[in-house]
Amino acid sequence: MSKIRVVVVDDSALIRSMLSSLINSQPDMECIGAANDPYQAREMIRNLDPDVITLDVEMPRMDGLDFLEKLMRLRPMPVVMVSTLTERGAETTLRALELGAVDFVAKPRIGIATGLQEMANEIADKLRIAARARITRRAVARPAPPSATPRAAGSGTTAPGAPPLVKAVPISYSRASTEKLIAIGSSTGGTEALREVLTQLPADCPAVLCTQHMPPGFTKSFADRLNALCRMHVKEAEHGERVLPGHVYIAPGGRHMLLARSGANYVIELDDGPPVNRHKPSVDVMFRTVAKHAGANAMGVMLTGMGRDGADAMKEMRDAGAYNIGQDEATSVVYGMPREAFAVGAVHEVLPLPRIAGQLLQHLRAAGPVLSRV
Repeated sequence: MSKIRVVVVDDSALIRSMLSSLINSQPDMECIGAANDPYQAREMIRNLDPDVITLDVEMPRMDGLDFLEKLMRLRPMPVVMVSTLTERGAETTLRALELGAVDFVAKPRIGIATGLQEMANEIADKLRIAARARITRRAVARPAPPSATPRAAGSGTTAPGAPPLVKAVPISYSRASTEKLIAIGSSTGGTEALREVLTQLPADCPAVLCTQHMPPGFTKSFADRLNALCRMHVKEAEHGERVLPGHVYIAPGGRHMLLARSGANYVIELDDGPPVNRHKPSVDVMFRTVAKHAGANAMGVMLTGMGRDGADAMKEMRDAGAYNIGQDEATSVVYGMPREAFAVGAVHEVLPLPRIAGQLLQHLRAAGPVLSRV
């Protein structure tokens, strides 16, 4: 079996050396080159034809994002970004994911040598996943406009860059819609998949809970970027807050998000317990509480991602009466989590990504008094 061939691109000699050693210590991969800037990386990619590259953001001669944009347009290939745990680093990393990077590694701000060594298994796993990811030629993605605001519920305006509503059908909700709830789980490739689904939902849609596998320090920036593009109000979830229609709640990195009840209302609970299925936040944790407290009023969606986090709990949602959708293999960057959910009988339908939002709205309309055409 051939090894995964990796090129490391970083202007830090220490990082290049450490990543190269880490990669070469794995039995199934090898570092075939280490470049100190994008120009050197370009020649290595051309001559060595690696399976995956790691790419630093801040480098001399050419910014990592500029290089990534050119790479994904001219020679698409799996890229894992090496980012810093800062607000600016989070924004840049999210932009890299928009441009087509498969995943990212958040290197520590202090104690880099020790920190990277402790992250060895995580980095190796991300490289393995990236090497198997489905990569397509990307059009240049527009960054989220920082000053944009989402459409206010009931208004006729939309956020800049937001697509039209699915089938452009005006809709309105009865009071019963406040009981409806959409829960979405995702991992590798999920940031862009979530964006495609959420930007198609109307401002008065039932509340959406999202667990995307992401470390602390990134989910707030992720929620803010989505909020600039979506008609719904998108925010990082807070402990104890009421779950409201027209709102999207993103599980904060490093904490599990649970659905709970307070009287007649849904509320969010955040938990600092151990990782579940190696993840924190975990989709399983969220889906299980949605099954318990929302039952048949819930709709579940499993988007692209590696592993099987959420599969068993999504089956609990279906057994409790929820309607579930899984993303199909052709549009998934990594067809792991949706495949596992299908395998255990958790999903009602398997759909390509562009059709998921429309099917959610169609299911709501079919529910009768909950959603009606006007």
